[in-house]
Amino acid sequence: MRVRRAAQLACDNRITLALGYDDRGKPADNHHVGPMHPEYAPLPPLEPDVARARALLAEAGASEHEFEFTSIDDDWRRATTDAIAAQLRDAGFRVRRTVIPGAAFWSNWTRYAFSTTNWNARPLGVQILALAYRSDEAWNETGYANPEFDAELAAAMAIIDPDARRERMETLERILQESGIIIQPYWRSVFRHSHPRVQGFDVHQAFEHHLERVWLDDG
Repeated sequence: MRVRRAAQLACDNRITLALGYDDRGKPADNHHVGPMHPEYAPLPPLEPDVARARALLAEAGASEHEFEFTSIDDDWRRATTDAIAAQLRDAGFRVRRTVIPGAAFWSNWTRYAFSTTNWNARPLGVQILALAYRSDEAWNETGYANPEFDAELAAAMAIIDPDARRERMETLERILQESGIIIQPYWRSVFRHSHPRVQGFDVHQAFEHHLERVWLDDG
């Protein structure tokens, strides 16, 4: 826990967004639920604390440990991982960067001890939490297992109204954030380009095309 919290405190998610994705998005809060989700509960903004990160790393006896930090060999994912690695080094972590081609990376993506992964969007916050952080889920790449979290998630998934579900979601966000299990630096903006005459051609978070809503403006 101390090493994970140290890694979070070492990183300024705003800097990671700027260096990793050219500021084309919004900083995230290390709990994998965002403003696009209907049950999202805003938490106080995260602030880095490099001095505290160094202290936690030393308390854990990990100041001399070398952490292998793995990413896929692409554009923004590689740049983002490099930005995180640089901030970790500034906080006293010994980091060895490993970059792996796409085909090899995705065949082992749940097996790396310390790596970056991009997750495609899900319409509901509870969906992403159930897929990625519930105990024993096949896509739980972090190996996170917390009975309290699982119980809160089950209760939240039983609530249909997103406004009523938000109270449970705030608890879930805090549990996940305080666990230190992930550094989630940002939410990427997604874009779609079209001619000005094309109306209703909005970008979808899962890149779906709903052409039944599209028309041409003759004006």
